[in-house]
Amino acid sequence: MFDIIRQIYLNSIFYDKKISSKVVSDLKYKSSPYLLSSIVKIKTKKFNIENFLYDNFWTSKKLNQKQLQKLNNFYWLFSLDLKSSNDSVQMVIKNWIEKNYKYNSKNWNFEITSKRIISWLSNTALTYDDGGDQYQKDFNLIIHKQTYHLINLIDKEKKLNDKIRGNAAIILAGLSYKNEKNFTIKGLENLKKIIKYTLDSNGFPKSRNIKSSIFFLKYLILIREWFKESQSEIPNFIDENIFNLGRSYAFFWENLKFDPLFNGNNNSNNQEFDIYLKRLGYSFKNNDYEFSDYVSLKDKKINLIMDVGSSPNKKFSEEYQAGALSFELVSNGKKIFTNAGYYDDGNFQFKEVSRSSAVHNVLVVDDNSSCKFIKNLHSKFEIKNSLKTDIKKISFKKDEWKIIASHDGYLKKYNLIYEREIQFFPKISKLKGIERLNSKKIIPNIKFDIRFHLNPLAKIMKTQDRKSILIQIETEGWRFTCKDYNIDIDNGLYFGNKNTYIENQNIFISGITNEKNINIEWELNEI
Repeated sequence: MFDIIRQIYLNSIFYDKKISSKVVSDLKYKSSPYLLSSIVKIKTKKFNIENFLYDNFWTSKKLNQKQLQKLNNFYWLFSLDLKSSNDSVQMVIKNWIEKNYKYNSKNWNFEITSKRIISWLSNTALTYDDGGDQYQKDFNLIIHKQTYHLINLIDKEKKLNDKIRGNAAIILAGLSYKNEKNFTIKGLENLKKIIKYTLDSNGFPKSRNIKSSIFFLKYLILIREWFKESQSEIPNFIDENIFNLGRSYAFFWENLKFDPLFNGNNNSNNQEFDIYLKRLGYSFKNNDYEFSDYVSLKDKKINLIMDVGSSPNKKFSEEYQAGALSFELVSNGKKIFTNAGYYDDGNFQFKEVSRSSAVHNVLVVDDNSSCKFIKNLHSKFEIKNSLKTDIKKISFKKDEWKIIASHDGYLKKYNLIYEREIQFFPKISKLKGIERLNSKKIIPNIKFDIRFHLNPLAKIMKTQDRKSILIQIETEGWRFTCKDYNIDIDNGLYFGNKNTYIENQNIFISGITNEKNINIEWELNEI
């Protein structure tokens, strides 16, 4: 009911008057388009706008909803051939203004409006320069109007990424129109609030989402460069948070050069962002082997990364995955064991599967995930029952790496504490694991499984004695064995590439509880 009333108000003449200005300041600062290259996918093959009919831009029935959204956000300006005339671009913008001068829910969507402001103000050589007095006046008026709209709605916006992007748009408008300092002030105030609310003391997202930390970093650097380029004083809190987020980036990407698939992350390849950072003079370091409850142990050949953190508060859990104590193993830049990745599209079944413990390299009790998820009022999944981890030992020596940690995700329902011990011996390329299920009393006949999900490129086979499994990835060979338990091969799903899936294989160990303390020992040896 409230949403209906809100839409009526937004479409009313009262709201239109509220966000409209009769007199606006002139555009003073013109930001460089290349500053957006870390955020916008700029196509190498440019297109010429003169090949399109202006009137068909907004009325074509051939375009679906997603295509119309992309058209209305104007990010396609970054892919225009520079030979495109600003006359042609400005004609398209003029047509858009005529058709969308008042708020409408389709084209004034919060995300779309934020992107449109950023794109128009970052491409002024096409969107603004050499426009007539009347065109530039109309341009300035609609920018102001859209900015006021974002300011009015930003507190109600639910998506964190859109809030960050919206504040960036507000700040850019304030810097571009230097007489509109209230835009800049408002944008910075909101940005401070968001940072305080969503980042922990290390500058890492409370959601424990690696992808989110990189998104934050990209936008804070972008905002900083806008301040620098416009010769405005850079706020201290922006520099402080870039430093903290930079340490996070160094830990998860620069030190590893691969994407760890934990808690909402997918394969992203940040090499272009590395080039962007270098070009602008940014350099980040983090030599710690533990950061925000992730452990990363590595040498020239092997990378071992493990999630030893507790689950986040439910209000930050929309992209959390139930993979506590799971790990990934990389040899010579190729993953051997990989988590499945995160699926975040319309298919709720795949999304639910990608959040389960079963698609992580971890022990699962009775086919139940270590965390349970439910849909909230906004049809988003959030944690219903959380878990706590206990980090017992992290040791990183030349001849032996060791991680011991446990979690209580199965305590309430099954009276079981799950403990994992991982050891790696670099000199002999041997990985050893001990999985423990501990209880104060015998809990009989409860099924458990341990899965080790393999790189989709891996080739595997069971030996004739059925006691070990051979793994081949390119030129490397490995042997997996398990003491006292049968091992087998099963098919699985891999969601590592965003919102797609392919089949992979996994090694699994199964058993049934029959005593108070159960130990399952396994090994992986290079051959």
